[in-house]
This record gives sequence, C-alpha cells and structure tokens, in this order.
Amino acid sequence: MAKVLAKSATAGFEEKNDALVTVTPGQTGSGIVVNLKSSVQRQYGKHIVEVIKKTVTTAGFADVVLDVIDKGAWDYTMEARVEGALERGMK
Repeated sequence: MAKVLAKSATAGFEEKNDALVTVTPGQTGSGIVVNLKSSVQRQYGKHIVEVIKKTVTTAGFADVVLDVIDKGAWDYTMEARVEGALERGMK
C-alpha cells in the first residue's frame, strides 16, 4: 500500500547547485506528476524527471504532484530535497 501525502510541503532553496521542491497531494490514481523548471532542462530534463520519479516511488508514494525549480542540483541533492519534502508532507 502506497504512502499518502497529508499536506503540501517544501524542501530546498532556489540557489545555485540546489533545487526547491514543493510536493502536493495528488488525486487518487493521478500518479506522479513532475512540473520542472530547470536551468539545464534542455540537456538533462528527462534525466532529472527520472531521478525525481524514482525517488518518489522508492519512498513509497504513488499520487504526488511535484513542482521543482532546479538550479543545477546534482542527483543526490535532488533525491535529498524530494525525500525531505515528502517527509515534511506526511506530518
């Protein structure tokens, strides 16, 4: 059974080499929706979305909307920001 997000939450900063991630509960059955704005979207947009979706799935969530403003964050930073926002949204 998938975990359920209780409220919207945010993690990260809108600074160089970081990302601001906002998670919002999605409608049942909507899946993982990623709205990405990135300074490197043309080069790495598909990869960033894959990292985000994998992180959400691994954390055990199914219906989540993520608004992400990326400023060139590395994968491990993106994963930490997504996990942090999800944890904050559960409380």
